[in-house]
Order: sequence, then C-alpha cells, then structure tokens
Amino acid sequence: MKHTLFVMLSGLLFSTATYAQTDTLNAPATVLPGVYADPHIAAFGKKFYIYPTTDGSEGWNATSFTAWSSKDLVKWKSEKVILDLPRDITWAKERAWAPAIAYKNGKYYYYFSADVNIGVAVADKPTGPFKDALGKPLVKKAMLKGQMIDPMVFVDDDGAAYLYFGQGNCNIVKLNDDMISYDATKIISIKPKGYNEGSFVFKRNGKYYLSWSEFDTRDPRYSVAYAVSDSPMGPFIKAEQNPILKGKGVVKGAGHHSIVQVPGKDEWYIAYHRFKIPGGNGYNRETAISPLRFDEKGNILPVDVFEKVKPVKIK
Repeated sequence: MKHTLFVMLSGLLFSTATYAQTDTLNAPATVLPGVYADPHIAAFGKKFYIYPTTDGSEGWNATSFTAWSSKDLVKWKSEKVILDLPRDITWAKERAWAPAIAYKNGKYYYYFSADVNIGVAVADKPTGPFKDALGKPLVKKAMLKGQMIDPMVFVDDDGAAYLYFGQGNCNIVKLNDDMISYDATKIISIKPKGYNEGSFVFKRNGKYYLSWSEFDTRDPRYSVAYAVSDSPMGPFIKAEQNPILKGKGVVKGAGHHSIVQVPGKDEWYIAYHRFKIPGGNGYNRETAISPLRFDEKGNILPVDVFEKVKPVKIK
C-alpha cells in the first residue's frame, strides 16, 4: 500500500509539474502598468529603459511619449512625458507611435512616428527633455511606398548608424554622422516574406539580425520573424525557424518588439506588446518582456511568452 501510494503521489506531482509547464491561462505580469505598446528597450549606463507608444484610444491617437527606467528589468519607474507633440513639435499634433532611441556623439537621439511621418529629437540624457532636432520630419509622409512609421536606428561597432523604417516595406539607409540627415538616393527598400512593420536590428557574433512583425497589430496572429545578414544593409536571408515570437493561449497579438543585450554578457531579452489581458485588442495592448535565447549555430530560439523574467543587474 505504501508503495502504491508513493506511485500515486509521484504521478500527482508529475502531473502538477507538467501542468505548470503547459499552463497557457496565466501569463506573466506586464512590466508597465496600463496600456502601452510598441516598446523600444535599451540599456544606458546602469539602467534599462523602455520607450513605448501610449495606447488605449481607437485609431491610436496618442499625442505624447513617455519613458520608463529600471535597474533590474522587473521593477519599472515612470520618467513621465519626454516628448509632447502639441507642445514640442510644430509639424504634427497626434498619432505619436512606435519610437526608438540611439546614442552617439554624446547625445541621445529619439526617433518617433508622428502623423505618419518620422521625426527625430535630441537630448543630453536618456530621459530627456527632448527637443525637435529639425523642425520638420526626418522622413516625410508618403515619401516612399507604404507608411512612413516605425523607425529604428542601429549603431554599429565602427560608429556608423543605420535607419530602418516603414510599414509595408522595410526601408534602410545609412545616416550621416550628425544622426539627423541622410542621402535619400541611397535608401534601399526590401520586403522579406511576411514583413509588415516594426523592424529591429541587432548584431551578435558578427551577424546582423533583422526582425519584424507579421500580420496586423489588430490580428491575434500578430507575431515576430527574423532574417540574418553579414551586412547591416543586407541582403537578409529569412531564417527557417519562424516566427520566433507569437501568442499562445491567453496571450494574443504578441509582436512589435525590440531586443536588448545585458551589457558585457551574452544575455538577451525581448520586449513586445500583447493584447491586454483580459479583454484587450489592437487598441488596448500591454508591454511584456521575455528571455531571448540562441542555439549553438546562432539561430534564435522560439520565445516562451509564459516564462517570467528574473531580476537582472547591469554591472
């Protein structure tokens, strides 16, 4: 009887462990309170930062941008509004979407979508205050095919910076050293299979990874795929194992991501939005973070959207 009871208890324990691994009804808590989307995550100094879109309005009519900081990726502090379109920008008043940030020349350059144009602001600190660098768009509405939104800037090891942007197509151009101008005749437009929007680029072990969102942000199938190249300008070859990030169970619409490396370590995390849980949709999205891992060949492994992030310190 004792042996039988042990077997039954062992089976119960095994079943409980199995359930914990396959539970798709209890997603990890969000990292930002309320509804925020399109998070750009970065590490500066001893802190991590997230620059999101303020969500919660049909048509995505937000008018300002906020920043958030963290010492451990788990607890986040509001740095409040860092750029307000009606107050700080003369050429756009609404549709403040999908920002990104880059550091060069001792300055922080903040790239943002505003009324389907792309602008750039500059500050001395990652929390601003940011000031419009041009007094006009960096990329004007309808300049190319598709929407002129979702900027991302990658600064390479040699200091060269590259701008990636666009919905419908992924447009790539090398920025000038001032970070606020470029040669428009040098723009390359590509469209990897499945590409919709939200491009992001990082470098690991000499390889350039271009990732993007597929489907529409209002679609529960919204997901992230990637390609690899030997150059920041491409050509990029889409990986066989895709998507790397997608919803499962209660998590829907997982996409529009960014990726950060813990400084000094081969340790990576992906920030993204998902439909608000419960009752969210493409206008009510919330920000989450998950670990990002690679296999021995450098392929990105599928992200587990139910894995909780443990506190991480920058040394």
